[in-house]
Amino acid sequence: MSNSNLLIIGFVWPEPNSSAAGSRMLQLIEQFQKQGFDITFASAAKPSQNTFDLSGIGVKTRAIVLNDSSFDIFITELNPEVVVFDRFMTEEQYGWRVAEYCPNALRILDTEDFHGLRKARELALKDGVEVTVEHLQNDTTKREIASIYRCDLSLMISEAEIEILTKQFKIDRDLLYYLPFLLQPISEDEIKELPTFEDRQHFITIGNFLHPPNYDAVLHLKQTIWPLIRRELPKAELHIYGAYESQKVSQLHNEKQDFLIKGFAEDVNEVMQKAKICLAPLRFGAGLKGKLVDAMQNGTPCVMSSIAAEGMFGEMEANGFIENDAKAFATKAITLYNDSKIWHNKQENGFTVNNERFNKTSFESEFSQRITDLKANLKSHRQNNFIGNLLQHQTLQSTKYLSKWIEAKNKTKYY
Repeated sequence: MSNSNLLIIGFVWPEPNSSAAGSRMLQLIEQFQKQGFDITFASAAKPSQNTFDLSGIGVKTRAIVLNDSSFDIFITELNPEVVVFDRFMTEEQYGWRVAEYCPNALRILDTEDFHGLRKARELALKDGVEVTVEHLQNDTTKREIASIYRCDLSLMISEAEIEILTKQFKIDRDLLYYLPFLLQPISEDEIKELPTFEDRQHFITIGNFLHPPNYDAVLHLKQTIWPLIRRELPKAELHIYGAYESQKVSQLHNEKQDFLIKGFAEDVNEVMQKAKICLAPLRFGAGLKGKLVDAMQNGTPCVMSSIAAEGMFGEMEANGFIENDAKAFATKAITLYNDSKIWHNKQENGFTVNNERFNKTSFESEFSQRITDLKANLKSHRQNNFIGNLLQHQTLQSTKYLSKWIEAKNKTKYY
C-alpha cells in the first residue's frame, strides 16, 4: 500500500546553512516523513548554490510557476492528502487553487514567524516609540491573519506569538499549533569535545543579511555597541558571518576597529565553537532565532536583546544575558568575556534549554496525532471556522480572478 502524498509549497528552496527558516523546513520534512507521507516540495523560486539537496532525503521536487494554470494540473494529478504552505505569501498565491482542485486536502500554514509582528516592531523602531495596537494592525498582519483563517491549522514557532494572536486578535486557539525548533539533544560526550573557555577568543554574530533585522543589528553593533566593548577589550575582534553579503554590508568591514565581515559560514558549528561570545542585539523581529540555537548547541553563551530572546527560554534560565540598553549590553558582554565562572554557568543553561525545551522527541507523537485527528474530522473542524469559510468565499475569489487576469495577460503578445 502506497503512502499518502503531502505537498509543501515553498516560498524559497530550503537553505539550512543560510537561514533558520531553512533548518526549520528540514525539521518539518523529517516529522512528516516519520508520519508516513510521501513528500513533494514545489516552489516558484529559483534555486541557489546554497539550496539543500532534497532528493538526498527522499523528497521529490517540482518547479512551479506563479499565476499559471499548470499548477492546477500538477496538484490534481498529485492529489495530496495534506498541503503545507511555507509562509502566508505562498498561501495567498496558491491557496485558492488548492481549495478548488483538492478541496479535501488538509491545509497547513507554516508561519515560520509572525511576519506582522516583525513589521510592527520595525515601524515602531522607525517611529522611536514602543509598539502600539496601531503598529500591530498593519497590512502585513491583516494579510497573514486572513491566511491563518483560510487554513485548517497554522504552525507557530513561538508561544509569545500565540499569545498575541489569541489575546490581541482573538484567534481561535484551535487554529494554532505550537511547534518550535525540533532539535537533537546534546550528549555529555559532545559537550566534552567542545572547545573550553580558555581555547576560545573573540565575539561572533551571524545571520542572513537579506533579513532586515539582521542587517539592522549589525549596524547597531557597529555604531553603538562594539565601540563600547572594544574600549575595554582592545584585543578582541567581532566576526560577522551571514549569507548574501551585499555591498552595504561589505562596507562595514573595518580592520582597524576589528569589526570584521566574514561573509557566508561554510560550517556554522566551526566558527561558533571558536568564538567566546555570541552577540544578538536585534531591535525588531519575530519567531525563534536560529543564531541562538547555533550558539547553545556549540556551547557559546550569548548577550541578546529581549526581542532576540523572545520565545526561546520560557521559564528557564537564558544561555547568557538579556539587555536592550546599549551600555548595559556592552557591560554584560565584557563581563561574560572575562569571567570563566559566569561563562560556564550560562553555557550550561544553553545545553539545558536545548535538551529540555526543544527536544524533538517531546513533540513528535502529539503532532502526529493532531494531524491524524484533523484529517479524520476535517469537515466539522472547518464548520467551526466560520471566518475561514467567509474568507474562502470572498477574499480568494478576488485573488483567483486577479491571478487568472495576470495569466491571461502573460499569454497575450503585444506588438
